[in-house]
Amino acid sequence: MTRTGARSATRPALPRARYPRGAAAPVLAEVRRGPFIESRHRGHIVQVDVTGRVERGVGDPDHVTSLRSAVKPLALATLLEAGGADAFHLTEPELAVMAASHHGEDAHVRTIQAVLRRAGLTQSLLACGTAGAPADPLTAARLARDGEAPGPIRHNCSGFHVASLLLARMNGWSLPDYWRPEHPSQVAVAQTVARIFGVRPAELISAVDNCGVLTYAFPMASIARAYALLADPAGAADKDRSPLVPHLTRIRDAMISAPEMVGGSRGSPDTMLMRARPDVLVSKGGAEGVRGVGLLPGALGEGMPAAGVAIKIEDGDPSGRANRAVSVEALAQLGVLGDPELERLTELRRPPARDPHGVEIALTTPVFSLAPFSELA
Repeated sequence: MTRTGARSATRPALPRARYPRGAAAPVLAEVRRGPFIESRHRGHIVQVDVTGRVERGVGDPDHVTSLRSAVKPLALATLLEAGGADAFHLTEPELAVMAASHHGEDAHVRTIQAVLRRAGLTQSLLACGTAGAPADPLTAARLARDGEAPGPIRHNCSGFHVASLLLARMNGWSLPDYWRPEHPSQVAVAQTVARIFGVRPAELISAVDNCGVLTYAFPMASIARAYALLADPAGAADKDRSPLVPHLTRIRDAMISAPEMVGGSRGSPDTMLMRARPDVLVSKGGAEGVRGVGLLPGALGEGMPAAGVAIKIEDGDPSGRANRAVSVEALAQLGVLGDPELERLTELRRPPARDPHGVEIALTTPVFSLAPFSELA
């Protein structure tokens, strides 16, 4: 499938004041237990148009944060540009699981195994480890009951690692060390990420993610712009990014077509958001409270161009409660989610805590209001 939007004419940047240096980030969500506020989560939200022009949000558009796993859909373009999707006859679910932080369910494992068999590779090459695998609690309970130790293929980054293995396989590069920063596969990924963000590879701010491969840090507005590019590659790309248009389009369409591969069948915010508005948004979260959302043409209203949203919870939000609440509320305030979707997403928008009897005893509630950044000038 192909989804495109008309290219939006470049508009001048809106004037805006710089966020005060040293100022605390605004509170985005509160955890309320009984009559009192127990905790507060601070952070930043930025929405840009298809050209990268900063429009609405709260907090600091220039705040620099790591993409963590939100880099995956963007980095996957490396394999496609090299011809890997066609060389290995990759399906949309297979592409989606390579852009994913999947939950390690059997469907994810079977999909990845099929790719490995087709490429003549073995899962023993996977260097992502097994920490936290599988993320799906029902699958984890079943494996524990059966006495089965989860292998790396159930790690949420295994599909992303397979993409690097395929890139190495098709280019004749060494396989066991595919994950090292100096390996040609990781150098190629870095070059793609640099092109998407409009910087030179030497300017990238990089660090090692928990799964062992590099991730990258950028300002919030730049992350939002990258997701606007993912939402509408044809409409957002300039001449430097135009060769990536068909590949980003294919990745976007794969994620939208198989959202259960991007997260899981139970409790994944990315999966639930994309299912709530099919063909309207593409979402990918990352550790430490980050999420990128690409809004396809028409998501902000009939005839409106694509846009991108970046969300960051500053304290890292280990349970994900604040990011879930903030993500849904931000999309509601932008008009992307209406009452029917919000009703289905109630437990994402206001994640509850429950006692052993299932009684709700605390609630995470979004408490921010998005505003045009021009109003802060």
